[in-house]
Amino acid sequence: MRYFLETYGCQMNKAESSALEVQCAEHGWLRAARPEEADLVVINTCSVRLTAENRAWGRINHYVAKKRERPFFLVVTGCMAERLKESMRVKQPGIDYVLGNFQKQAFSLVLDAAARGERLPMVEESPEFAFAPSHLEPGAFRAYVPIMHGCNNFCSYCIVPYVRGRELSRDPEAVLHEIDELAARGIREVTLLGQNVNSYRWEAGATVLDFPALLRLIAARARGGAIQRIRFVSSHPKDLSDDTIRVIAEDSLFARHIHLCVQHGSDRVLAAMNRKYTRAFYLDLVARMRARIPGLTLSTDLLMGFPGETEEDVHDTLSLMREVGFAYAYMYYFNPREGTPAVKLPGALPDAIKKERLARVIALQKDITRELMKGYVGSVCDILVEDVSKKQEGEVLGRTDQDMMVVFPAPQSRIGSFVKVRLDALRGVTFRAQEVE
Repeated sequence: MRYFLETYGCQMNKAESSALEVQCAEHGWLRAARPEEADLVVINTCSVRLTAENRAWGRINHYVAKKRERPFFLVVTGCMAERLKESMRVKQPGIDYVLGNFQKQAFSLVLDAAARGERLPMVEESPEFAFAPSHLEPGAFRAYVPIMHGCNNFCSYCIVPYVRGRELSRDPEAVLHEIDELAARGIREVTLLGQNVNSYRWEAGATVLDFPALLRLIAARARGGAIQRIRFVSSHPKDLSDDTIRVIAEDSLFARHIHLCVQHGSDRVLAAMNRKYTRAFYLDLVARMRARIPGLTLSTDLLMGFPGETEEDVHDTLSLMREVGFAYAYMYYFNPREGTPAVKLPGALPDAIKKERLARVIALQKDITRELMKGYVGSVCDILVEDVSKKQEGEVLGRTDQDMMVVFPAPQSRIGSFVKVRLDALRGVTFRAQEVE
């Protein structure tokens, strides 16, 4: 029996897809090279933006049409499945299973039933999210390790708390066991995942473990082994503590890059978004981080066109971007998500205005990124080689500690290795480099 899996959305979805693949392997299923060869097709969906759901519906309808040509089982899971539940099957009866985020632990039952050519009448939902024991993608040299699930922040525009539930921290022993497993299999880089990793908190009797304490445990376990770089996402600014900054500054295992979502540069808009910090708080946090962690780069999310946003608010965002100097940003304009408070806010803006304001933000970020990267030309750094270059034969792609892409001549056998290179030139947003001793 063969399966084919498509994943959309965030790193957490990618990690959870890897966990589903582990279950497939444990139940004797093989990965199909193409969906046409699969007995089971899984679509792991995202619900953060309407465009993500529209794309998922396109793929669902595509596969339902293919089911008229040959029999196979179609499973839809992830955040969109959690949000819409069984209404998805009412809208599209060709879906065999809709597995929300609290039903994925029943995936093994689906696999066994599909292997018998049967369809289960229903799949029970768990009252609490269950972490998979392993999230290792077969053949990978990088891995995602979820350390918590859910979100308690309820930003007014965000669907995540409604489809992921309240915050739940993973048992640190389970995290460390997975770290051990990954190191034993030669994993070189680990990214710790959570909707807000800074909120991690594990309590067992008198023992209380917060995020920086967990980072110390992970670094101590990984040090001296195959794992040579540790990253984490995502970070809510209001919860990134001085102790976390101290841990990163004192241990070179942690990458000198942090994704620190600001969303906007205007205090008025931040308050309407329920972000629970101010522009001044964010800038002070950035200053403290850079003072303690030399070479640190930051990336962020920026949401433009929020209800009631004015030109002054836009200028506040542009000036914050210049002051911080983000290495890159994920930029998008506001699309109301059904079920979130922002849907009911007054002052909705026309799409044309939202798109024009977003275009200005994108243009500025391109200039900031290029100027920042120019400052690295001529420097020497360690990169993790990730893939072959798709543009030039005989070259490979790697990533710096600061999360910047590098291309240089090297054999394909270097993939998965750390290599020291000199950054000789900049082409677009990718460095051209040469390997050095």
